[in-house]
Amino acid sequence: MGDEVFVRGIVEFSNVCANDCFYCGIRRSNRKVKRYVISPDEVMSVARNMAGCSQTTIVLQSGEMPTPRADADLGNLIRRIKRETSLAVTVSVGNRPRDVYAYWQACGMDRYLLRFEASDPELFARLRADCTLEQRLQCLRDLKALGVQTGSGFMIGLPGETLEVLADNILLCRLLDLDMIGIGPFIPHPDTPLGTSQNAYVRDSEMFFTALAVLRLVNPDAHIPATTAFDAVFPKRGRELALQRGANIFMPNATPAAYRKEYLLYPNKPCIDEGSDQCSHCVVLQVRSIGRTIGRGPGDSIKKQSAML
Repeated sequence: MGDEVFVRGIVEFSNVCANDCFYCGIRRSNRKVKRYVISPDEVMSVARNMAGCSQTTIVLQSGEMPTPRADADLGNLIRRIKRETSLAVTVSVGNRPRDVYAYWQACGMDRYLLRFEASDPELFARLRADCTLEQRLQCLRDLKALGVQTGSGFMIGLPGETLEVLADNILLCRLLDLDMIGIGPFIPHPDTPLGTSQNAYVRDSEMFFTALAVLRLVNPDAHIPATTAFDAVFPKRGRELALQRGANIFMPNATPAAYRKEYLLYPNKPCIDEGSDQCSHCVVLQVRSIGRTIGRGPGDSIKKQSAML
């Protein structure tokens, strides 16, 4: 994928979630979370500043709230971003019917991120009760059929995971022919049913990077982000190490500082006390310190660029 690292700012625009996943800090049953929804004007303020911070994509991420009103509001926000900025738009808000994905695509959505989390149906069922693995995979098929640049991925080291399951996770990414693949260590939030569970590789944390390197070898033309979960396990150096082992995307937190502490999917999440500009400046320095260059342009899928040729 060359030396370029594309910078994509994440805006966690809501922590309201209808699901009750057994590992996630913003699950519906966690009463300790202060719920919020960031206004469209606040999101637009962040989006307008991204171009000056070397960010060419905005990633809109939230808990899953599958309601007609929420879907329409997100569509309107996507339209505003595309009308008022030059940013590419990635959305990550969970399972939706195909017609909702098609509506967001018509509004200007470029990409969608939906991790399948585990390729083993039984292991998947231990994580969440709101849907099955097959339903999750059907969403990915719908997105690809629509022509949306599609990202997915999995957690590394789920309780009960074997090396065979980990290998199957990597191979499923290849089978799905994904445009982007996000992976990261399993880190349960303490206020969840899986809060006391240990990562399957707790005594061999190098396995996280081994999985990343193999993922790159098996999926040579996919964008792979250095996710924040690596920094949670390896403070201040995890994402840098991920870039040196196969990743080519850096996704700084662009959520307004007032909301960051309320979007804790897992403990020890980095950068929750920093401002957006500080995060962006730090990212640029990190990327250049390891001899990589900041990517220009939207950083579209190589598959899309090849199809256009």
